Amino acid sequence: MEEPTVFGTVTTEPLDLAAHEAAVADRRAGAVVSFQGVVRDHDHGRAVLSLEYEGHPSAAAVLQEVAAEIAADPDVYAVAVSHRVGPLVIGDAALVAAVSTAHRAAAFAACARLVDEVKARLPIWKRQVFADGTEEWVNCP
Repeated sequence: MEEPTVFGTVTTEPLDLAAHEAAVADRRAGAVVSFQGVVRDHDHGRAVLSLEYEGHPSAAAVLQEVAAEIAADPDVYAVAVSHRVGPLVIGDAALVAAVSTAHRAAAFAACARLVDEVKARLPIWKRQVFADGTEEWVNCP
């Protein structure tokens, strides 16, 4: 049995969904499921102009740990996940994830677990700048 491919990174560079899908390509895979979390122009009824993500120094290690946990599922062939930090604008990808498995149900489930765990555990905080000139930090300890 082959070891699963695991890739996880935190970066200031733009994220590429197609590159993540290619990273999980596996000849055994009948399914590749991907997710792209994109900066939207609103939050709770307020217009958002931009975002900035700031990460704890442990963020990359935590992301790799989460990816490895998902990859430990025997149904999973490969996992690739990245989170962006720094300033982002509307439409930029903030989180990109891809998972490959033999069958679609397992791929959807694994990708959903991956995204949920990243959102729950990754020490990255978001500063939103609103159109009215105010700002807020989200997910700060």
